[in-house]
Amino acid sequence: MRIYRGIAGAGLTDAQLLAAHAAGDPHAFAELLGRHQDHLWQTARRTSYTAEDAADALQEALLSAHRTAGSFREDAAVRSWLHRIVVNACLDRIRRNKARPTVPLSDDDPEPAHSRDVIADRETVLAIEDALAMLPPEQRAAVVIVDLEGHSVAEAAALLGVPAGTVKSRCSRARVKLAQQLEYMKPERNQTRAPGV
Repeated sequence: MRIYRGIAGAGLTDAQLLAAHAAGDPHAFAELLGRHQDHLWQTARRTSYTAEDAADALQEALLSAHRTAGSFREDAAVRSWLHRIVVNACLDRIRRNKARPTVPLSDDDPEPAHSRDVIADRETVLAIEDALAMLPPEQRAAVVIVDLEGHSVAEAAALLGVPAGTVKSRCSRARVKLAQQLEYMKPERNQTRAPGV
């Protein structure tokens, strides 16, 4: 039985839409995804090494969420539940690929700008993405969730399904590796100081 018709679905909470989907409503899941699609895509893109892997992992995650909606427990927000499924799908894909390709420019990048500042900013972003790509998948996921997405350690632990201490440890290790990878980006005055100064 359909719980809502058309625009009326906009008044339902995420949990109500998920329950409606689990009860057989053919439109509820699409309504739910419409609310969270951008966030889920950004999560997949930041967690994956390539846009292609992100797209594939997101599709796998959404199929999994579609199939397992009936097992959702309301002890977490639907958005967090979807986020966790996407992150896990990305990590599974990374483990399967076991490859570390370079990070390509995304298809939606604007035309190259001729301004030196814009080019320098682009190079900085690419250097950071390359450094992130060198991290082990679990460290990458933790540091992306905490440092790039701004979640607390407790929220990251819930999203990743690991203890908070594990998230702290993974972030700490990731930050050390990122600092080593990006050492060359420090201002020259720090690199050319005489020893002992």
